Amino acid sequence: MEKSKQRLCLHCHDVIKGRSDKRFCADDCRTAYHNSLNKDSSRFMTNINTILRKNRRILAQLNTRGKAKVNKSQLIEEGFKFSYHTNEFKTRAGKIYYFLL
Repeated sequence: MEKSKQRLCLHCHDVIKGRSDKRFCADDCRTAYHNSLNKDSSRFMTNINTILRKNRRILAQLNTRGKAKVNKSQLIEEGFKFSYHTNEFKTRAGKIYYFLL
């Protein structure tokens, strides 16, 4: 293969051998390349998932019997973030229940 027609890996810039439509020299390079593209959104998602895990941990700690009422002040004291939940359910009476699945 001529030097001018050699294909280079998009991540490490090594010469690619094999199929003509390959863009990466190895799976590790492919993964690293796509992780670098998604780094900002991944950091954002990681932060949200961390908050949701903490909220779940707080609820599990306060709800040892499977169903319990907890004061809002107690949740605030534990560091619960009310803006972060996965689902909500509104009853016919107008009450809203928030869930963390």
